[in-house]
Amino acid sequence: MKELKHVNIVRLHDVIHTETKLVLIFEYCEQDLKKYMDQKGDRGALDPATVKSFMFQLLKGTAFCHENQVLHRDLKPQNLLINSKGELKLGDFGLARAFGVPVNTFSNEVVTLWYRAPDVLLGSRTYSTSIDVWSCGCIFAEMISGVPLFRGRDNQDQLLHIMRIIGTPSPAQLQKMAKETPDIQTKTFPQYAKMPFSQVLSKATPQAIDLLERLLKFDPAERISAADALSHPYFTAAPTTAPFGLNSSPGSMPPPVFNFPHPHGQQQQQQMPHPSQYARPPMPVYNHPQAAAQTQVHAQVPHPDPLAQSRAHAQAMAQQQAHYGGVQYASYGHGAR
Repeated sequence: MKELKHVNIVRLHDVIHTETKLVLIFEYCEQDLKKYMDQKGDRGALDPATVKSFMFQLLKGTAFCHENQVLHRDLKPQNLLINSKGELKLGDFGLARAFGVPVNTFSNEVVTLWYRAPDVLLGSRTYSTSIDVWSCGCIFAEMISGVPLFRGRDNQDQLLHIMRIIGTPSPAQLQKMAKETPDIQTKTFPQYAKMPFSQVLSKATPQAIDLLERLLKFDPAERISAADALSHPYFTAAPTTAPFGLNSSPGSMPPPVFNFPHPHGQQQQQQMPHPSQYARPPMPVYNHPQAAAQTQVHAQVPHPDPLAQSRAHAQAMAQQQAHYGGVQYASYGHGAR
């Protein structure tokens, strides 16, 4: 975890060992994406500029994980953290795995099925980067509409929800997937025609729909990679300036306070070198009206070292537990879950 140094991945500051506990100290983020959508969205849906900003950052963090042979395996809004700068960070790597490690797909570890790829639902235990890409597509659609795209009750019901929208794969497609991944169990499914995403997500632009189509392919071999998705025209086209939602007042939900895409310097990002395709043309700058005033105010107030405070607090809590047998100290200190 400490080796994954990227601005769009939550930073692990320190690990504290005690006789009975292992305490991980992460950087602080004010809230997760789910809470952000609930509090600042139009019935959960975010404005197009914010969707584009967060989606770009999600793909950047995911692509960096994949470059370094790490699968997250549990991407969902509750595990994406937002800080006061408007930076989105991948968090909760409790289910992360190195490439090719067989795991039990039917474990109760996974909290929700709604972001799980169809190949995993069919029994695949040989995971690839495509499972995270599928989750990114589900999160993308949810940011646009405000509600999860596929809301099944169990594996079988989740597969049917997926097929009702993207269509039932042909027997030839299922046989191909089973040949490439022997763990996949082929079955007979009801035949559903593909539903146009423009009908499901009426507020999405044609470019957003095209990217979504590439992310949410039933066959994992056909899904776009996170790195290639960063070059999609959705991110390079001129941003929309129209207010989101007919009832939204101007400025009621300002975009995050940062440049899009975020221009991180080498000393800021501290990430391993990555391919040239990550270079992006300059994009418009979102100037938040309160950004300058906030910067001046914060500059006048000295702040204590948060890492030192977190470490001291964690040690004190661990000592109290050892003495009193009290309530367990939270092992994941990123703030909102």
